[in-house]
Amino acid sequence: MIRKQHFNYTLFLILFSACFSFKSNAQTIQAQAGLDKVSMPIGDQTVLHFSARFPAKTEVIFPQLADSIAGKIQIVKSGKPDTTFDQNNKNIEIISRNYTITSFDTGTYVIPAYTFRSKKDSVKTNQLTLQILSVAVDTTKGIYDIKQPFAVSYTFIDWLKDHWLWIVIPLAVILIGGYLFYYFRKKPKTEVPVKKIIPSKPAHDIALSKLYELRDKKLWQQDEVKAYYSELSDVLREYLEKRYHINAPEQTTDEIFVALRHISLSADNRKNLKQILTLADLVKFAKEKPLPNENEQSIENAIGFIMQTKETVPLSGTKEELPK
Repeated sequence: MIRKQHFNYTLFLILFSACFSFKSNAQTIQAQAGLDKVSMPIGDQTVLHFSARFPAKTEVIFPQLADSIAGKIQIVKSGKPDTTFDQNNKNIEIISRNYTITSFDTGTYVIPAYTFRSKKDSVKTNQLTLQILSVAVDTTKGIYDIKQPFAVSYTFIDWLKDHWLWIVIPLAVILIGGYLFYYFRKKPKTEVPVKKIIPSKPAHDIALSKLYELRDKKLWQQDEVKAYYSELSDVLREYLEKRYHINAPEQTTDEIFVALRHISLSADNRKNLKQILTLADLVKFAKEKPLPNENEQSIENAIGFIMQTKETVPLSGTKEELPK
């Protein structure tokens, strides 16, 4: 009987220890909260720390904090969660997150416990107390700022950083202007070529010069009568075109005299011109063979016609003479 009681007692102890061990192992998450400062002046800041320890690969949900705590503590900045492994046990992960907090109301405030959750368990952090102190005022002194203004040095380099455009733009304008001035001053000037205006020779000078050359060729003396009268006719027709502005080179002899009917010409000049052009037509087209004296008379009549009908320019003491 005594042995049976002892056995039952031993079995009870074993079951109790197992239940206790199971309960202690069931709570797999450990959470903690802390403050850098538990009391601070009004308007000052401190850091609220949250951390949790849990087995690796366990999915833990971090508590969500509002913009304020207990209605009087404001969260200034929320840090990002940071996950590390326990240095002594790589199977334990530690997640932590920091919050910068402040308050502008004096008094003592309780930061409540916050819950970390997993699929199988949840655990709360410890409560914290934060005391906000008022600023001690010395009524014997005048009113002054809590912190004196900072004296900020402002160097010439700082001024250049703020006003660099005031330096760069005028300097660029000066450099560009100087370059353009130097370029255009040193650039060789392109001289515009001056065309010499050579006055055209008068129509009679050109015609007389050709007649003298024709006379010196002695064509009819070499039995080249047709060539002689062709050149003689061409010289006269070119002269008539330039002197009286008629299309004599393209006209027949009769058409030339029709065009000259309103031109003031003496009877002798008309007679001499008709004799030359008519005889030239007979030689060129009818194979006429003039006598030697007719050949000589034709060129003399041509020279005389041009000399008497030339366009005169009044010049003092000038007189043209025929070469002998």
